[in-house]
Amino acid sequence: MAQNPDVAMARLDEQKALQAARIAHDPFSPKVFVGSGLAYSSGFPLSIEGTAPSVAQARASQFLFNQQQRYVTAQARENVRGAGFVTSSKRDEIAFRTVSLYLDADRAARLSGMAAKQVDSLEKVLETVRLRVQDGRELPIEEKKANLELQRARQRMQALAEDQDYNERSLAVVLGYSADDRARAASDERKAPEMPADEEAAAERALSSNKELKRLESAMIAKGLDIKAQKAARLPRADLVAEYALLAQYNNYNKFFKSFQRNNGQIGVSLQIPIWAGPGVAAAVAQAEIDNSHLRIEMEAARNRIALAVHQSFQDIRKAETAREVSRADLDVARESLSILLAQQGEGRASLRQVEEARFLENEKWIAFYDAQFADEKAKLNLLRETGELIASLR
Repeated sequence: MAQNPDVAMARLDEQKALQAARIAHDPFSPKVFVGSGLAYSSGFPLSIEGTAPSVAQARASQFLFNQQQRYVTAQARENVRGAGFVTSSKRDEIAFRTVSLYLDADRAARLSGMAAKQVDSLEKVLETVRLRVQDGRELPIEEKKANLELQRARQRMQALAEDQDYNERSLAVVLGYSADDRARAASDERKAPEMPADEEAAAERALSSNKELKRLESAMIAKGLDIKAQKAARLPRADLVAEYALLAQYNNYNKFFKSFQRNNGQIGVSLQIPIWAGPGVAAAVAQAEIDNSHLRIEMEAARNRIALAVHQSFQDIRKAETAREVSRADLDVARESLSILLAQQGEGRASLRQVEEARFLENEKWIAFYDAQFADEKAKLNLLRETGELIASLR
């Protein structure tokens, strides 16, 4: 949450929306400009950008009543709220990605260790078979079969080691480190997160806390303010205006005017009443209403998608729990079989080859059990992501 670049960029977008709200409210703040309109006049003194030539001049302006700009300001503030939901959604997304990569890195490390043990077992099997072939008690093809199994195990060990390298580098990147770094998962046992009571409660929680739905709701409110702002273009507006000018005596004022004074000022209200705003206002209103209808349809589709995702997550959890129980039972059988063979080997009734093959099979069952265990963890964490409780459960 502190170092991930995607979260950092979402925070910057939120700050950008906040500054846009300040810009929208800016016309309601008074502005004062000081300068000079100094000029040489030949004949009648003409204006310099709408004002008489002057040694020094000051202007002030401010919106007094502009309903259209008020709606624009309210829309910008609502956009800030929507940007906050985008940032929260990005944090949830990054949290789930981090957890997934952490589990992938842990799984690859565990499976890589199991694969290394399988290679050790198959190397012992190959050595035993090779001796038996040399003694004439096995056919040469048995040595080739044992060597093939060893090569396959080495190939899988290499693939798992590469997966571990990639997952640990990916985990480092999502944590905000360089792609050359590797973040290793701790080997500690993880506490099972607290899950929702039932599917109905989870769906209700997901719909009430989903950041995407809240963002769409905020976008609909902002679009409604946009519609009001477009309609307000037909309303009158009033601006506060003030001006001061210090005139020079050498600009022929005394030749063309009966009286002359150097210090001059005025303050008042500029009132504008639209008589005919043109067809653009109606078109802009219609366009904003179409966008609002689009958001309403998008929001309904998002509700259905969230409800379906929660239902699918519960199904995935049930499947993963069943698969874990089956793989656990399968592992128990393999471990017990290995224990029996070890006892028989001690009595001289089982060969080293049988023991190592049984040990290889046990490691295979461990790999299957780890896969089922990680699938179960991911399914549960995915449900917590849908309900918006993932970050809280991790803390």
